[in-house]
Amino acid sequence: MDIIQKWAQAEPNKIAFVTPTQGYSWKVLDDTIDALSYQLAQQQVQQGSVIGLISKNEPKAVLLYLACLRLGALCAFMPPQPLKAIQQKITIIQADLCWLGDSAVGIVPSMECPMLSINFDAISAQGTLTDDVFDDTQPASIVFTSGSTGAPKAVVHCVKHHLASAQGLTEHFQFDAEDSWLLSLPIYHVSGLSILWRWLCKGAQLVMGSGELIKDLQQVTHASLVPTQLQRLLEQPYAIKVKRVLLGGGHIPLSLTQAASEQGIECWVGYGMTETASTVIAKKVDGSPTSGFLLPNRKIKVESGRIFVAGDTLALGYLVEGKLTPLISDQSPWFDTKDLGLVHCRESHADEIEILGRVDNQFISGGENIHCEEVESALNRHPNIKQAMVLPIPDAQFGQRPIAFIEYVSELPDEEYQTFLLQYIDKFKCPDVYYALPNSLMNTGIKLSRSELKRYYHQHYSNDSQRDKL
Repeated sequence: MDIIQKWAQAEPNKIAFVTPTQGYSWKVLDDTIDALSYQLAQQQVQQGSVIGLISKNEPKAVLLYLACLRLGALCAFMPPQPLKAIQQKITIIQADLCWLGDSAVGIVPSMECPMLSINFDAISAQGTLTDDVFDDTQPASIVFTSGSTGAPKAVVHCVKHHLASAQGLTEHFQFDAEDSWLLSLPIYHVSGLSILWRWLCKGAQLVMGSGELIKDLQQVTHASLVPTQLQRLLEQPYAIKVKRVLLGGGHIPLSLTQAASEQGIECWVGYGMTETASTVIAKKVDGSPTSGFLLPNRKIKVESGRIFVAGDTLALGYLVEGKLTPLISDQSPWFDTKDLGLVHCRESHADEIEILGRVDNQFISGGENIHCEEVESALNRHPNIKQAMVLPIPDAQFGQRPIAFIEYVSELPDEEYQTFLLQYIDKFKCPDVYYALPNSLMNTGIKLSRSELKRYYHQHYSNDSQRDKL
C-alpha cells in the first residue's frame, strides 16, 4: 500500500489536492492515480523504469509523478529548457521514456527519447494493477543540481529520505493534516518537491495555484516565499489565512517579519540542499545572522569552517550515465557540502549555524579573504536592490577584485551603494563596479546561476577596460 492508498482508506472524502479547475478527494485521487498507472503499465513502465518529466508546475505533472511512484518507476524532474540542455540530462540518467507537460510544447520534434502518451481526459478505471511494489526504500526522485562548473548532477533520493525530511521539518515548523501548502516553487527543484512530500507525509492539502500569487495565498495556511512576496501579501486588503511561511531568497528584514507576526503569520528561515532532500537547519526569523538549529533526522558539523551533513535525509547518490555513484564512502557518513559556516553556541537552546557561503565563492584579494555571499547579503539590505550577485574578476594589483550585478528599483550612482555597504562590511570587500543584472538570466529558476553570470561577464565586459557602469 502506498501513501495515497493509505490516506484514501483513512480519509476518503477529504479534499487532498486542489488545482485551478477542481479538487481531488483522497479517494478520487487514488482512483486517478490507479488509472494513470494502468496507462503507464500499458507502455512498459514498470519498477525501475527511469522517466523524464519535462514540465513546469502543472496538475498533470503531479498526478503522473504519483502514478510512477505507485509502479516503482523513478522520475527525473526537468524544466522546459533548450533542447541541448534536456538531451544532456536525458543522457546522464539514461531515461527510458519522457513526458512533456503543456508548458514544454515545441520540444517534441527533436527529442531523442521515446515519448509517453497519456490521456488525462479519459482516466476512469481502465484496469487494475495487482502487484503492490511500493516500498519506502525504493528510489523516489531524481532532481538535478549544478556543481561549481555548472554541469548538472542527478541526485537520487528514496521515499524514506523524503519522508524523513518532511517529518523532521514539520515537527517544528508545524504543518498538520488540517493545513494546506501552496505549491509555489517548481517541483524540478528540491524546495518545491519537498512541499509535495510534506503534504503526503501529513495527509494534508496540496494547492496548485493559478499563478496569481496573492489570490492563491488566500487558499492556504502555509507557503514558501521570498521577502518581496511576503511584503505583497501583507499589503493586500483581505483577511490573511496564511499562518506560517518558510522564507528564502537573501536578506530578510526583521521589520517585515514583525509586521507579519502582527497579522498572525509566523516566519521561518532555513538552510538545505538538493542532496539532503531540502532543509537541514531552520528557525523562526529573529534578526540574527544564523539560519537555524538542526532539525530531527539530520546531522551536521562544522570542521575548519566547512559544513558537513549526514543522517536519514541524505541522498543515495548521483546518477551518472545510468550508474549510481554514492555521495559518501564506507569510511565516513559525512557529506561535504562545500559550504562555509560558523557555529553560534546558545546556552538556552540548540546551537545555531551561520552560513558564510560556498567554498568556491570565497576568493583572495590583496591577501584578504572575501566571501561573495557576505557582500551579496549586505547589498540585498539596500532598499533599491531587489537581488544581487557578486563575482571575483582578475586584477593586476590585488589578484582578484569583486564586482556586483544587481537588479534595482531605480538607477543610483555606485557611490550610493559603497557608502551603504560600509555600515556592514569592510571597505576592501566593497565591489569595484556595479552592472545591471541581465534580464536573460532572471526568472529562469529559484536561484541565479553564478556560472551563467560569469559567462555573461566574459562575453560582454571582460575586454572593456572602461567597464561600462549602470
